[in-house]
Amino acid sequence: MPGIADLAAPARGSREVHSTTLARLHPCPCLPRLREVGTFQPDFFIFGTNSLCAFALNLAVFLLVGKTSALTMNVAGVVKDWLLIAFSWSVIRDTVTPINLFGYGIAFLGVGYYNHVKLQALKAKEAQKKAAQADEEAGSLLQERDSHAGDRSKSDNQN
Repeated sequence: MPGIADLAAPARGSREVHSTTLARLHPCPCLPRLREVGTFQPDFFIFGTNSLCAFALNLAVFLLVGKTSALTMNVAGVVKDWLLIAFSWSVIRDTVTPINLFGYGIAFLGVGYYNHVKLQALKAKEAQKKAAQADEEAGSLLQERDSHAGDRSKSDNQN
């Protein structure tokens, strides 16, 4: 499977223009203007809105990773892939083979297990926090009781 670098670099001896390479890597802003190979007229409105969308996406990813973790971002990516696959199967009528379904099932089990472990860890953390608060309250009550008992014994000794 070719990577981004393979897609970006034209093959040796190829006369592929840079606008076609751009269309491979970022097709959305290039679709309206790349009707004929070799004619490329940039539309700054489309490029600008695409840039704003890319910035918003990067900001959302940054905030999501900051609030959760990189692993959560990967799990969200798996869910996004499921939605894309469901869309391609239902709307575009793309074929889904049994081996594809098996792979989707394994991914589904992995995401379910991840969510289960994360939920258990969250519950354990909350229980630990409640126990610490209860210990702190009990300690302050005992300290209060001891200080009142000490005051009583001093007043009894003085009488």
